[in-house]
Amino acid sequence: MKRTMKKYIGIAWALLLAVQVGHAQPMFQFSQYMFNDYAINPAIGGTNDYWQIRSNYRLQYAGLNDGPQTYMLGAYGPHKTMPMGYGGFIFNDIVGPISYLGMYGSYAYNIQISGDIRLSMGLLAGVVQQKIDMAAISPEDPVFLEATPNKFIPDGTLGVYLYTSQYFFGVSMSHLFFNNMSLLSEYDEGFNIADARLKPYFNIQGGYKYNIDRNFDLEPSVLMKASPNFDFITDINIRTIYQKMVWGGLGVRYNFKNMESIIVFLGYNYNDMINIGYSYDIGLSTLAKTTYGSHEIMIGVKFNDIRKSKSRRKIR
Repeated sequence: MKRTMKKYIGIAWALLLAVQVGHAQPMFQFSQYMFNDYAINPAIGGTNDYWQIRSNYRLQYAGLNDGPQTYMLGAYGPHKTMPMGYGGFIFNDIVGPISYLGMYGSYAYNIQISGDIRLSMGLLAGVVQQKIDMAAISPEDPVFLEATPNKFIPDGTLGVYLYTSQYFFGVSMSHLFFNNMSLLSEYDEGFNIADARLKPYFNIQGGYKYNIDRNFDLEPSVLMKASPNFDFITDINIRTIYQKMVWGGLGVRYNFKNMESIIVFLGYNYNDMINIGYSYDIGLSTLAKTTYGSHEIMIGVKFNDIRKSKSRRKIR
């Protein structure tokens, strides 16, 4: 019985992986993307006047056995005297017995367009390790019988980012190399993902900062992840900040077919140096409704403020 269950679990995770690949979804996804947008668009590195460290943890479908989890840690900032920035991050995305461990570095260069309008261009490059935890499945399972338990693939992202002290707009293209990411082969029902590929997709992001009065600011933002065949996932959020210290907000996420989730988030900014945020996704899909939602924690630290030029300051 236990062996049979392992077989079906293996098939289920293989199907989940195939769906993820087929729709060109990113290897990681965060509801609080506005606090780690550097991982989405490398052109953002160096657009602030300070260095920062960002960490995120996401537990998706809480209550589901071996539900997806994502860890990320990154650091990025500006050059001391030149209009450029650099940084890097690592992430670990775990989906059942399959995991992705990635390490990246980036470079960005920005120029002044007019007044406080600036344009930044960036490149991110790294490597991703794909791995199957064979101890978590039956080695006789036909899904994994000819699997490659460990695989390394190169990965890259190009991005441009236009920003001022009040608004921003960015476009990036991820997974430039169209790598074959299949670890599996056919199983006895004839399903084949041997030619599954990590398809390129576009991140389109934008936002605006509106000052209501001396106590409140309003920041709407949007992020769309779109593949060349017009599959897309869109996050729309609005955040209210009180005295530049406490914030709360709501968001929605929908894909090319229907709405996926409603997002509630809140956070605290200590002395304009330490940011702590939490978000909760109320899932609307059939699978999500059987779980306890998705939880996410963000921690950020700013340091080494080396430039004070208003034109180089990001809206945040």
